[in-house]
Amino acid sequence: MTFASLDDARDFYYDYAKRTGFTIRTNRIRHSLKNMAVIGRDFVCSREGFRAAKHALRKDRILPPRPITREGCKAMIRLAARDGGIWVVTKFLREHNHKLMTHCNFPGELPTINILSEEEKDKKIQDLYDELQRERERSAAIQQQLHMILKDIEEHADFMSIRVEDIINNLKEIELGNL
Repeated sequence: MTFASLDDARDFYYDYAKRTGFTIRTNRIRHSLKNMAVIGRDFVCSREGFRAAKHALRKDRILPPRPITREGCKAMIRLAARDGGIWVVTKFLREHNHKLMTHCNFPGELPTINILSEEEKDKKIQDLYDELQRERERSAAIQQQLHMILKDIEEHADFMSIRVEDIINNLKEIELGNL
């Protein structure tokens, strides 16, 4: 297969990827040793390769690591420039080692990607449900404690009111006795 320009080749592979259910990125660019012109380019599935361990193992990380999206997928197209500015496909690998994205329901909608398997999703849902239950129990316990504290404060306020009344009555008796 040949293309009139590298942009045409990229657009073709991008459209193919969109219809098939994956996204692409540029992986490798080869330059001429004579004049540094681009003479070759690889467009690969965005899940090609693996994330470098240094990104996940950073000690100074503040935020949690981003989800793993690189899965070692081999799907790709390799293009080489020929005389006359024609770009020729020299390698094409179709197979993916991961689930492809679901198709869009309407034009302009972005495809969704299934990063987690159904089993992983079910486990995550169960974990979140369990965490929600623990928080509800914790909230109920805190609410019960608050009610007990408020009851204690109310009883103390009643007690203090009685004490203040007793003190006022005693002061009145003392004043009347001094007259």
